[in-house]
Amino acid sequence: MIFFVGVAGFCVFAGVPIAFGFGLAIYGYLALTTRTPVMVLVGRMDEGMSHLILLSVPLFVFLGLLIEMTGMARAMVAFLASLLGHVRGGLHYVLVGAMYLVSGISGAKAADMAAVAPVLFPEMKERGARPGDLVALLAATGAQTETIPPSLVLITIGSVTGVSIAALFTGGLLPGVVLALTLCMLVWWRYRHEDMSHVRRATASEIGKTFVIALPALALPFVIRYAVVEGIATATEVSTIGIVYGVLVGLLIYRRFDWRRLFPMLVETAALSGAILLIIGTATGMAWGLTQSGFSRSLAAAMTGLPGGSASFIAVSILAFTILGSVLEGIPAIVLFGPLLFPIARAVGVHEVHYAMVIILAMGIGLFAPPFGVGYYAACAIGRVDPAEGIRPIWGYLLALLVGLIIVAIFPWISIGFL
Repeated sequence: MIFFVGVAGFCVFAGVPIAFGFGLAIYGYLALTTRTPVMVLVGRMDEGMSHLILLSVPLFVFLGLLIEMTGMARAMVAFLASLLGHVRGGLHYVLVGAMYLVSGISGAKAADMAAVAPVLFPEMKERGARPGDLVALLAATGAQTETIPPSLVLITIGSVTGVSIAALFTGGLLPGVVLALTLCMLVWWRYRHEDMSHVRRATASEIGKTFVIALPALALPFVIRYAVVEGIATATEVSTIGIVYGVLVGLLIYRRFDWRRLFPMLVETAALSGAILLIIGTATGMAWGLTQSGFSRSLAAAMTGLPGGSASFIAVSILAFTILGSVLEGIPAIVLFGPLLFPIARAVGVHEVHYAMVIILAMGIGLFAPPFGVGYYAACAIGRVDPAEGIRPIWGYLLALLVGLIIVAIFPWISIGFL
């Protein structure tokens, strides 16, 4: 309790980077309470960072930056806007749909939001949308799209728990749709009286033109998913296919490829990937320490002994991962508790892919929920809006996401129906 809760918790709330907080907690535990050589921790960290599948992390981060630079994201958003721009709350629906499509390509939440927000926000503000409501919806769509392949969280779960990446990629599509529908229902309710008399409806030829322009960009998510699900390429290999596709489309079709931005993009990719892998390494070491301390056995006994069986287990998991997502961020929470909880889920009869979707969505809600959720502040920074402006409107969107999560949790078919 002193090291894994006290030290780690103090570091998180003191603003120490999470990787260092985890590292200090496990180092202190090993050095001061056990006779285990501290060098073992280095081996465990190295093992956590050395999964072959984690090679795809920097590649997908780079791909997210690439689709923004080549104009692929802008083309997709323009097509959706031509379809729905004249409807009440139409651009809000476009924001939900664009985040769904872009998340499928980049896998990095900050890259997703940075690709969509600058394209849509100016037009939405011109139509009278409040900045606080815009960042609230942007943050909510960030949580909604956590399960869309090839999300880095899906890849991390597969690497630390042994669940099939192809199964996770297949199972992640429909839960995202369910949450998108609950968000759209709230958007409809909030904007049902919006005055659209000044907005011109796009003609069929304009819609057709934007669709043709967007087609190469729209095809990329389906190329990636098809290659993984059909076994043509692994999750690691398909990221390279995506980058080659993105470069070719940017050079030959959109003719937008800024060679001067290539080096800064590579630096940003290296920095973000290094941070993610260091977090995975120290969280793996801490998860091993929790196992050595006997905590995992106590947790397994407590969770399997819950009254109500699998329903209680899922309910407790939703509550726990919502809190963990807001305090620890996403990937550390998964690496730390995934290896401990997935065997318990199997023991109480919960399908591992269904369980993965439930905890990812719960963690996403926590990650984008103020006042602790880091994702919410990232959305505010990208939208250049004061965080105080979005706090009131975001609670309605979080409630809509929670309703969608409960639907996904009650009906396992949504996650495993296509496996």
